[in-house]
This record gives sequence, C-alpha cells and structure tokens, in this order.
Amino acid sequence: MMKKEILIGFLTGIIFNALGVILVIWLLSMAKGSSFQATFDMYYYGGNLWMLITLGALPNLAAFFGFLRQNREYRARGVLLATFAAAISAYLIYFL
Repeated sequence: MMKKEILIGFLTGIIFNALGVILVIWLLSMAKGSSFQATFDMYYYGGNLWMLITLGALPNLAAFFGFLRQNREYRARGVLLATFAAAISAYLIYFL
C-alpha cells in the first residue's frame, strides 16, 4: 500500500511538472509576442532547457503541501521524489 501511494505522488509530481513547463513556455511566449513553438525552440536550441524544467517544478509545491494538508505523507514523498528527479535531470542537461 505504501509503494502505491508513493507511486501516485510521483506520477502527480511528474504531471504537475509537465504542466508547469507548459505554463512557463506559454507565459514566456505571451511576454515576447512569439509562438509557443518558437519560444520552446529558442530555449531548446539555446541550451537553456534546464531553465524550463526547473521553473516547471514550481507547481510541485502546491501538490506537496496539498498532500501534507490532507495527511497523505506518502504521496507527498512521491511528489518530492519527482521534484528531485526534475532537479537531477536539469543538472544533467546543464552540465552534459
């Protein structure tokens, strides 16, 4: 049961991170007046994809504290694992 709860939290964290990346790209494209694809391409080909991943992890805070408020500590641990996975992937993209 514990592993299932952690997995649910991890998947929630990955989904929130993906939605956060989409939101960040959309906000940046609106600020620059360019298309969504052009903004993503600019960060991807410019070698700054790690910035989008780290900023996209911010909505995980809401999921983490939401699970803690509901007394679902194992799901909050899963969200924390997803946040660590995003941080490690951003680190690897930046340095490799």
